Amino acid sequence: MITTALTELLGIRVPVVQGGMQWVGKPPLPAAVSNAGGLGIITALTQPNPEALRTVIRETRAATDKPFGVNLTILPSINPPDYEGFARVAVEEGVKIFETAGNNPGKLIGFFKSHGCIVIHKCTTIRHAKSAERLGVDVLSIDGFECAGHPGEDDIGGLVLLARAAQEIKIPYIASGGIADGRGLAACLALGAAGVNMGTRFMCTVERYGSNTNFVPFSLALSSPIHQNIKEKIVASTEYDTTHIFRTLNNTSRVFKNVVSQQVVAIEQRPGGAKFEDVRDLVSGARGRIVFENGDPDYGIWTAGLVLGLIKDIPTCEELLSRIEREAEEIISGMSKLVKAKAKL
Repeated sequence: MITTALTELLGIRVPVVQGGMQWVGKPPLPAAVSNAGGLGIITALTQPNPEALRTVIRETRAATDKPFGVNLTILPSINPPDYEGFARVAVEEGVKIFETAGNNPGKLIGFFKSHGCIVIHKCTTIRHAKSAERLGVDVLSIDGFECAGHPGEDDIGGLVLLARAAQEIKIPYIASGGIADGRGLAACLALGAAGVNMGTRFMCTVERYGSNTNFVPFSLALSSPIHQNIKEKIVASTEYDTTHIFRTLNNTSRVFKNVVSQQVVAIEQRPGGAKFEDVRDLVSGARGRIVFENGDPDYGIWTAGLVLGLIKDIPTCEELLSRIEREAEEIISGMSKLVKAKAKL
């Protein structure tokens, strides 16, 4: 058993967090991850309104008696969601762990901390991490350039970013981007992290509830957030099957390389560049949601990280986390054999 500042703070067995993912962080996945010993995360903005979030929190709690959290990401928007409403409902429902991300999170962080909650904040730079540390977050999620979704604009890989965090950060931090197995967990622990955050790897799992199956609502037990075709596409893919969109708009996002994302890149590369309006229909969130429902990987934009190259199977969440735990323990124990006592002269 690996014990870190993260496992002790969150009350989990394995130092692995399932990151919040749009259209994916629905009750089946976070419940399965939490039952398997990690920390499952519900994605608040996948729900249309705060009351819908209340329902899925209750469904998740019916499926697991283990800790789970809620992700709330602040996104640039002409008509912003009811962030305060989502936050209030989650706190009312007794959620004690939150993953935050995005710009200007101070107000949300202050609200959660005033209610005695634990806050994990996602950052892509050390300067942003230090700012969040000053705001009082409990844990930082350091996202390297390998990650799915928004890696920031500085293009710093996880190896350097995590080592820099060890130099600068005083509170626990976890690693995000490029992690799929025990080798990755062991490497991140060696770089000073207290655990890891995985997104793409959890997209390619079977969401089973373990010992709590009998308590899962009937409608929930039959549902999976991701179509089987997409899981099989992930297994068939390599580290070369992602691309960046919105590079020219200074809002870089790593997504799966498909027909739609390549169209977006081509439009951005036109002489004179592109505006968001030029690609709005292609990058519609509704199209991305339907990818996971109809199983067509070319229907819309969907995020995926470089970790695609490491994913070779579709295990249950319990099988995956047990394997990661076992592999990491074996690697950490084996590393000690590399240290030999110096001969006395």
